[in-house]
Amino acid sequence: MGIVVPLTLLLIVGAAASVVLLRRQQAVVSGLDAEVEANRWVVRLGGSLTGLRPGADDAAARALAEATGRHHAARGQLAAARTPAEYALARQTALEGLQYVSAARTALGLESGPPGVESDADGRTARRLKGVDGRFKVTA
Repeated sequence: MGIVVPLTLLLIVGAAASVVLLRRQQAVVSGLDAEVEANRWVVRLGGSLTGLRPGADDAAARALAEATGRHHAARGQLAAARTPAEYALARQTALEGLQYVSAARTALGLESGPPGVESDADGRTARRLKGVDGRFKVTA
């Protein structure tokens, strides 16, 4: 009878420890998923910028400059990110950059690019670009 109480306490502590361990493991997987997703969009933005030249088109040049700025910012955010929220910020910055690439391609008379930029992985509608007085700005 004297061994039942310590054995019960040991089982309870073991169960609690396993629950904590499983939750931490799930958070690590979630963080890795967020990192992979952010990295995918940053790489896609970099690839989209390759080979695009604005020529004499002023609107395309401004949009490409904004996209390049978003690419640099997203790369910096990705390098410094450690939490899923920080990776989500890098992903959002890359998505904004891709929207500027799309605006530049449209200004150059090219197809806007492959589908997928208008809607992010969660199915929410991404922000849209609007040209206002020769300037582009991101709107909700």
